[in-house]
Amino acid sequence: MPSKILISACLAGFSVRYNATNKALVNSTLQQWQEEHRLVVCCPELAAGFSTPRPPAEIAAGAKGADVIALKARVIDATGSDITAQYLLGAQLALKTARLHDCRFALLSDRSPSCGSQTIYDGSFSGQTQPGSGVTAELLRQHGIEVFCEHQVEALIERVKAAEKR
Repeated sequence: MPSKILISACLAGFSVRYNATNKALVNSTLQQWQEEHRLVVCCPELAAGFSTPRPPAEIAAGAKGADVIALKARVIDATGSDITAQYLLGAQLALKTARLHDCRFALLSDRSPSCGSQTIYDGSFSGQTQPGSGVTAELLRQHGIEVFCEHQVEALIERVKAAEKR
């Protein structure tokens, strides 16, 4: 049975990012997977009730998604509002969606405090990044879903092909 892949809505071309833009990926394999109904589109922030546009958000104090999940760190938006609860809800809803569709893989938007899987902003709202995962990417990994970012599309394609040869 072909693998299903959870994909960030912004990478699928939907203008749902905090600034109402998208990061649409153009790739022939992704297009084929879309036509085969293998991509499951999800935006954890919208699922949690955020609007578009919305103030940018970062995980505070240089922490990472695992710290937020463990309730040791907070997600704060640019206005200073604590939006941790919504980010945790969005992560839980993304996990529920992935499980509902039996997704073994996820392709998420890097740098996001939710979807970042390689890099996230450092919490200073200065544009500085740090290695780490956002809340959703971390929760998916904790539950056995392999997470890739938009810069790892070829690695995802190879991983999916290898998994389907078994």
